[in-house]
Amino acid sequence: MASLTIASKANQASTLPVLLVAQYAKEKDPNASIEFAFSDVEELLEVKEAVVIFKSANAPGEPLYKDVIHTVMQEYPKLQGKHDSIVREWIDRANGFIPTDFKSVEGPLLELDSHLTLRSFMVGYSLTPADLAVWGAIRGNKVAYAAVKKGAMLNATRWFKFIEETNPWTAPAVQSLNAHAQERRVAKSKEGANYDIALPDTDKGVVTRFPPEPSGYLHIGHAKAALLNDYFAHEMYKGTLICRFDDTNPSKEKEEFQDAIVEDLALMGIKPDKTSYTSDYFQELHDQCVKVLKDGKAYADDTERETMQHERMHGIASKRRDATVEENLARFEEMKKGNEEGVRWCIRAKMSVDNPNKAMRDPVIYRCNPQAHHRTGEKWKIYPTYDFACPIVDSMEGITHALRTIEYRDRNPQYNWMLDALNLRKVHIWDFARMNFIRTLLSKRKLTKFVDSGHVWGWDDPRFPTIRGIRRRGMTIDALREFILKQGPSRNIVNLDWTLFWATNKKYIDPIAPRHTAVAKENAVTATVKGARVAPFTEDKPKHGKNPELGTKKVAYSPEILIDQADAQAFAEDEEITLMNWGNAIVRKITHSLNPLHRSLVTGLELELHLQGDVKKTKQKITWLATAGQELIPVELVDFDFLITKDKLEEEDNVDDFLTEKTEFRTEALADGNVAALGEGEIIQFERKGYFKCDRAFKHGEKAVFFCIPTGKVNAGK
Repeated sequence: MASLTIASKANQASTLPVLLVAQYAKEKDPNASIEFAFSDVEELLEVKEAVVIFKSANAPGEPLYKDVIHTVMQEYPKLQGKHDSIVREWIDRANGFIPTDFKSVEGPLLELDSHLTLRSFMVGYSLTPADLAVWGAIRGNKVAYAAVKKGAMLNATRWFKFIEETNPWTAPAVQSLNAHAQERRVAKSKEGANYDIALPDTDKGVVTRFPPEPSGYLHIGHAKAALLNDYFAHEMYKGTLICRFDDTNPSKEKEEFQDAIVEDLALMGIKPDKTSYTSDYFQELHDQCVKVLKDGKAYADDTERETMQHERMHGIASKRRDATVEENLARFEEMKKGNEEGVRWCIRAKMSVDNPNKAMRDPVIYRCNPQAHHRTGEKWKIYPTYDFACPIVDSMEGITHALRTIEYRDRNPQYNWMLDALNLRKVHIWDFARMNFIRTLLSKRKLTKFVDSGHVWGWDDPRFPTIRGIRRRGMTIDALREFILKQGPSRNIVNLDWTLFWATNKKYIDPIAPRHTAVAKENAVTATVKGARVAPFTEDKPKHGKNPELGTKKVAYSPEILIDQADAQAFAEDEEITLMNWGNAIVRKITHSLNPLHRSLVTGLELELHLQGDVKKTKQKITWLATAGQELIPVELVDFDFLITKDKLEEEDNVDDFLTEKTEFRTEALADGNVAALGEGEIIQFERKGYFKCDRAFKHGEKAVFFCIPTGKVNAGK
């Protein structure tokens, strides 16, 4: 088998021509076998000119990096023809399109434009490697490509489009080269986030943990914590990641949330090496609590909650602080029974009464809760707090680096106090900034209130910042990972704008979203089309003009079509417009409503086809639907606004004072017949309306529902 290796960092004007000719050899000869490989370098073999290397299957020997296209032509006879000498001349002249400044390529472009006068191909009457070499050099050079796309050189532009449209296999070849460039950009943006934060003692191994509480669904803030722990454990240091469920509060936790977290982590591509539960260590945590009680480093307290808060705030010692070890142990035993006496008490660490850091003022480390636990049942009536359990279990599980959001910074001394008091192995702590977004709530308590009050549909509501919510809205996992990893482990607290988030997503969905058509039902205008065939008919058209791999769709044509009211109102009589996927037409007559209150409303149109018209010269390029030749599919297009009106809520703000009055916007529409086959979760583009995700597929008697996906051009709400 022959092989072609391409330096993916090299100038594409040099590499794309070779890739296209080699691919063409495979297109022409089914027996041709060429293996393609991409190397993330600017040059191969440490030779400046070596941007591609070809290894022949028929003549093994030294790899070739000069005159590779000529070699490929010689290797595969089906690429040869009677005009080979002229073809080879143009292949050599393709080098004139490699420079990236316009002055250098302007001359070759003008020569090309002149040569192509009255020609469809570079040489002869069919496609040759000369076309592919020159086309590839121009396509790979941003400057030359932009010049041709502008259309100033009519012959060159016409030829360029003709080669592209008649050889759809060129698109995947270009895409494969661009994909490697995109991978490099993503990798570079990760590096740009500066992950070199000098974690200590990494030479001894790295074990990180992600400790979610199974009391709700993961939101985008949790996603950052999970991805950072995964990145440091698996990508940067080749260590170990533990997912540990902090299931220490049976009043809030459910197995439903636990299962959802596992599923969401898997969707994000996070594969923990081990999954554990704080409840696995309830006996050990109980024993450690007994130890600090016996050591006089903790005490039992029955002070009422409000009084305790007041005393901690003002540096006042609890009246129970100096109780004896025996008294404290006896009360701990009462707590373990879960009886009326036991629930009055809690255990507090004896750290400080008046430390300036109020997190160090005798925090609660154990509580009594008679409610059954979703994993351990009725076995325990006492449960450790997160601040007590976390450092202990971190140490026991071999965690080397605890990555915590910066809001825990005041509690870091508390974390270290626990380890010192119990003589446990130390754990390194690294703080990073949590990810905040404008007009967005990330407080689990406030999100739960929205769900419980019915203000949203549930935890997967597309207006919610949960992983399930943003995925239901149309965010792809690849885009989510890229965006979060770009933020890096910075300690700078910022309020991010959703437009950046959704703009990242657009890069991923635009190349793969099939194009469809929808017309709003309200005041839709029926237009008669003169010059159209009397009988309706259909034609196969690409689902995506730039991605033939998506296949084709049926486009129906009929003498009567539907047009959006907004488009119809923009027309003038005798104006030439473009009917997308059909051609130009002239507006011959516009009929308006006779109702004096709605005079601007268009009620009918008469169009006359003018297919020889130039689509580039029309101002109005509109979508439309044939009323015959297909079944029009009823759809509902749903857009959303933010749930709250203020960019950042302060602690003293009441959420209810900042609720957005209307957050759903629904439009009834009709879509082309191909939409009937779309399944739930598929992402498409309704041309000129935006990108949408199918939330409910079409069933006869039940319309399909599509959620609008923001693109970053406008705010991420409506």
